Amino acid sequence: MYAGISTLYLLLGAGASLWLNIPNVNAHLTAWHKGMYCLDGVDPGVVDYNSAAAVTPLYQLTKSDWWFHHINGCDNFPPAGKNFVELPAGGSFIVEIASNRAKTSLSYNGSETSDWPDGNTYPEDYVRNIGQYIYLFCLIVHTQNQSMAAGTAFAISYNSDIHQVTAENLVVFSVRYNTPWKRITSYDVPAAMPACPAGGCICAWGWVPNGCGEPNIYHMAYKCRVSGATSTTPLAAAKPPVWCEGNQTACTKGAKQMIYWNQNDGNNVEVDGYDLEGSHKSPPYNMKLGFQDGESGRSNREHNS
Repeated sequence: MYAGISTLYLLLGAGASLWLNIPNVNAHLTAWHKGMYCLDGVDPGVVDYNSAAAVTPLYQLTKSDWWFHHINGCDNFPPAGKNFVELPAGGSFIVEIASNRAKTSLSYNGSETSDWPDGNTYPEDYVRNIGQYIYLFCLIVHTQNQSMAAGTAFAISYNSDIHQVTAENLVVFSVRYNTPWKRITSYDVPAAMPACPAGGCICAWGWVPNGCGEPNIYHMAYKCRVSGATSTTPLAAAKPPVWCEGNQTACTKGAKQMIYWNQNDGNNVEVDGYDLEGSHKSPPYNMKLGFQDGESGRSNREHNS
């Protein structure tokens, strides 16, 4: 369970009474876009404008269940019509990181949105006085503050059929440090990204929360396509990232897989012990695993050494 009552007292100590005035929020988040799978939920023929099917966390599951969020059938509900996440080569694209569809512009004309992923509005001094609101941010974005947010990533597979996507052909192409944080989030696209096949590509969004609750993963699917492509050089096969904090020569070179961790099988990252800051290691989308902020261009076309 996320940040239970016992955790409140650990986080806030004598100030634990603060939780009484905190809105009902949680840290189950995903990147929402009209090109995503199970946007409408997982009930055939039903459009759920308040759907949270896509934010179910993935923890200690078999790969057949966690891969592309199969546990509740998200991978069986592709986006309607010709809805794609458009990836402009050399540009950027925007998604909405939120706790459910209702908290995005994709429901109710955006009437339930705010700057934050849960649709609530908070005074800016929540950020300035972060020490008082650790619990609040643990609930909203699974981190104690923005600088500790573990990062999120998009990956791409040059396959139109989601059943043909593997960890090796799903290549991370864009990382955004210190996210999730606010709802509107942009990701950069490499200028040399080649065009997708006629049916488009399959993309994925991932996140591994660092602290403040269950250390699960998120692995969401999207239909995507690259616009303005000039390169025809395919991406290299992706290899697992490795922990390389303090020794960048040990990082995986070239194209990298997404982070798969804390599952019953299919994991590709193993960590133990403490990081250089003295915290328990948790694999993030940052340089602790060799992921640079922004787009991954030339390195994704190199053969890994």
